Amino acid sequence: MVVATRDRRDELARTLRRLASAHRRAPVTVVDNASTDGTADFVRTVFPEVAVVELTRNRAAAARNAGVAANPAPYIAFCDDDSWWAPGSLERAAAAFDAHPRLGLIAAATLVGETERPDPINEELATGLGPAPPGLPGPRVLGFLACASIVRRESFLEAGGFSGLLFFTHEEALLAQDLAALGWEACHLPQVRAHHHPSANRPPSAWRRRMELRNRALVCWLRRP
Repeated sequence: MVVATRDRRDELARTLRRLASAHRRAPVTVVDNASTDGTADFVRTVFPEVAVVELTRNRAAAARNAGVAANPAPYIAFCDDDSWWAPGSLERAAAAFDAHPRLGLIAAATLVGETERPDPINEELATGLGPAPPGLPGPRVLGFLACASIVRRESFLEAGGFSGLLFFTHEEALLAQDLAALGWEACHLPQVRAHHHPSANRPPSAWRRRMELRNRALVCWLRRP
């Protein structure tokens, strides 16, 4: 697993405890995205079994690339510091990857908050690009939530990972398109589940909206016919 974090040490600690409890044998790599709150030293001290990649500048979404480079597992589950994987989900994902050699990415179902409310994106993913075709474990998708996705390491590296140009938001769309262009399949598997407790320590909504509009335009420009 690869967990990206920046200046949310307490929330990261909660996530790491959850992961350790539910997935004892899965290697975890934390990518500290140039935090200023001592995150890297904290993880090394309190969670010595967790590998730490400490970045010198904030690379936002592309920080996950450094985590994949440092984690040798054939399948990589992404987390943010406010999300974690439900018990059994990694095993179900690994079985799907083993059974389908061209499956490059799994988009999980996301449960939000203490009430485990289904994220609205679940319905969109379930519809996907149509019913699951023969030979695939679920409907094809051309989008996903990064903190609720699992990738085949080979496909992720071939596609170049998350774009450093986009910085934050909409990075999933570009990666999904690049995987599809390379012939890798991305599918939604509802039996693979991620928990997301959105942090209150987030960028302002207006800034997020501007970044989303900018990045949608960039993705269209970068991959236009």
